[in-house]
Amino acid sequence: MSLFANFKAIQEGDHRELTKTITDEDVSNFVRMTGDDNPLHVDPAFAAQTPFKEVVVHGMLGASFISTVIGTRLPGPGALWISQNMEFLLPVRLGDVLTVSCTVIAKHDRDQLLDLDTRIINQNQQVILKGSGRVKVLELASLQSSAPIKRELSRVAIVTGGSGGIGEAICRRLAADGFKVALNYHRNKARAEQIVKSICSDSGDAIAIEADIATPSGAATLVTRTMNEFGPVGLLINNASPRINPKALADMKWGDIQQHLDVQLKGPFLLAQLCSPGMAKIGDGRIVNITSQAATGTPTPYWTAYAGAKAALASFSRQIASELGPLGITVNCVSPGLTETALIGDISQKKRLIIARQTPMRRLALPTDIAATVAYLVSDEARFVTGQTLDVNGGLTMS
Repeated sequence: MSLFANFKAIQEGDHRELTKTITDEDVSNFVRMTGDDNPLHVDPAFAAQTPFKEVVVHGMLGASFISTVIGTRLPGPGALWISQNMEFLLPVRLGDVLTVSCTVIAKHDRDQLLDLDTRIINQNQQVILKGSGRVKVLELASLQSSAPIKRELSRVAIVTGGSGGIGEAICRRLAADGFKVALNYHRNKARAEQIVKSICSDSGDAIAIEADIATPSGAATLVTRTMNEFGPVGLLINNASPRINPKALADMKWGDIQQHLDVQLKGPFLLAQLCSPGMAKIGDGRIVNITSQAATGTPTPYWTAYAGAKAALASFSRQIASELGPLGITVNCVSPGLTETALIGDISQKKRLIIARQTPMRRLALPTDIAATVAYLVSDEARFVTGQTLDVNGGLTMS
């Protein structure tokens, strides 16, 4: 007998069974083991007064032979029976000849689980019991690799806000690393097409896709066009953001906050919903959300709408990291400090210099710094990193 079952060799439709004749000794052994001495099962005189008229064998005695099939025949040694539902349809009598069978109806490769149809039929071809079970196929510790099973990550990336400073840097870095890049933009068509042209001239592979990711139709357009052009999406980089547009509380309208929530939370939500099923099917996928030090560091006056949306995105990221982890999908955040992009165009040069002087690295972040961190999170080296926020701020804040 093989020490452990070979999960890969098991196929849907595989069927195993055993035949067992129920005897007085079986009932006596079951009573001795369980303590269930219900007279219906052991006292012929009592049973004669019931509608059954004769002793009825314990239902679980017959059902216990399902465990025998699972443990010795399908899947066999190393099987762990983890759930079962059963419907008892007819009584079992002493002397009945039972055929107990298990049939594989589904395989779950990632977790090495089998779904089984389980049933018991008597000598008259009557179904005594039917149900379904789930079994995990274990492995010898010596056969388990310390390294995870390597799955082929789809080399297709969506980058939202790809025509902005950080977005452009991310697109260029991913393309240089061999990813096919769908650069998403909403308004700046000329800039997006210029970036794509530059990437392609450097032997990269990229397309520009106009879509408003804050709407279900826009998000669906982005994902559909990407898949039609390149195939399944392996990376989702949520980087899009409206301009900060600082406002005092007294001057704000809810629409100012809603605009940021729509782009920075609703958009990533819609895209994660659309992309994660394909990632789960492959068993590998990466989602990286660009948040901000503004959400966690010392508050910047009048950045309420921007910082609030970034904080919501960070919390959302941790939640779905927990949910999607078992599917092989990592979800992480990159939190830049003040970065040399058009997004901070309204911040005075003096204030930028002050912040740079307060930073241990004595400068502001560059878009390429952010892109390099994203490149790490989508690499093989980070396949066990999820639910994390990597601060890229030159040490301005430390944890």
